[in-house]
This record gives sequence, C-alpha cells and structure tokens, in this order.
Amino acid sequence: MSTSSGIQGITEDDIARFLANTPGFFERHAELLASIQLTSPHGHRAVSLQERQMEMLREKIRGLEMRLMEMIRHGQENMAIADKLHRWTRALMLTADPADLPGTLVHELKAQFLIPQAGIRVWGVVGAYADHAFAQGASEDTRALASSLTQPYCGANAGFEAVRWLDDPETVASVAMIPLRHAVGAPAFGLLVLGSPDPTRYTADMGTEFLMRVGDLASAGLTRLLPEG
Repeated sequence: MSTSSGIQGITEDDIARFLANTPGFFERHAELLASIQLTSPHGHRAVSLQERQMEMLREKIRGLEMRLMEMIRHGQENMAIADKLHRWTRALMLTADPADLPGTLVHELKAQFLIPQAGIRVWGVVGAYADHAFAQGASEDTRALASSLTQPYCGANAGFEAVRWLDDPETVASVAMIPLRHAVGAPAFGLLVLGSPDPTRYTADMGTEFLMRVGDLASAGLTRLLPEG
C-alpha cells in the first residue's frame, strides 16, 4: 500500500473497515483528530470532528426530548380519558333505579366525551320495563345486525335504522354502533349508537378498543333490565 498504485487501489470502504477493525488507531495518532475537518450540516463552514460529534449529540438529545414530550402528552391524554371513563362508570353505579340506566348511560356518555348524539335500545327486558322508550323500536333486522357485530362498527352513516334513534338523524355523517351482550359470542341484547355531523369522527380505520370497553361496561350495567339467568 506504500506504492502509488497500491494507494489508488484503496477504497473508502477499505478505509472504513480498517478504522472499524483497528480501535487503537486514533489513540496512536491522536493529532489526527484535531486536524480532521468536516462540513457542518447547518452551513458550508468547516468544523472539527469534535464539534461535529457535539452537533450530532445535540441533535440526538433534541430528538429524545421530542419523543419524551410526545410520551408525556399521550400519557396526559390517556389519563384524561381514564378520568372521564371513571366518572361515567361511577354515574352508572350510582343509578338506583334500573329503568333510569339507559338514560343516564347516554346522558353521561355525551357529557363526558362531548358526543353530539347518542341513543340506545335494549330488547328482551323483563315485563316491568317493556313499555319504556329504550325497549321500543329495534326491528329484527337491527337486532340481527347487532348480534352480527364482533366489534363496534365505525364509519359513514349508510342509512342505518338505528341512526333514527338519535335526536337529529338527518345531520349524522358518521356513526359508531356498539353491540351490548352478556359475553363474547353471545347474541346481542341491545345496541348503543353514537352519531356525529363530522364525517371523520368515526371512521373504519379507527381503533375500537375504547368503544369495546364502553360496550362491556354498559352491558354489565344494563343486565339489571334483563331476566335473571
């Protein structure tokens, strides 16, 4: 490698491999570190290797700080949602009369989570509740649809019958329909409907874990309306 032809045959990859495999090189040639000049990413001026390393370290720290702030923001948002879910669940548990449960469930859901419109129907209730509004108006087709849902439906309002349960169905652009059932795979005994004039509020690609949890809690509370066993 001491000849001119040998030097010409050395590539940058050869040099990189040599330095990677020779960790003591710069210890034996420390003067090279001070003389190496690199182009700054923030301009065309030349900077020393040490300065460039410091810039890279500062950029890495800034990236970590941004990730940390993002994690904190998500944590705060999750805590806020958990608090709202807690208040909603507490309201259900404090409802003494089972006949008041559907109304309380819908009212508190709209209040806590700023849902424009919400409605609910429960079928198969005991005779004492059969004449209440929440037990009316669910056709066999809607009941079959509810039982067919393995998870909440989220998407555009395609003229679903259940949307007519809402206060102003003509303004609903997107909808979430949450089946109510005793257990996974069991037939639905009710359907909770959330509606919004915003077409992006409920979309087919959104996560449904939170809505499933709402459905589970609502189902547990509403079993008080159903025959025992």
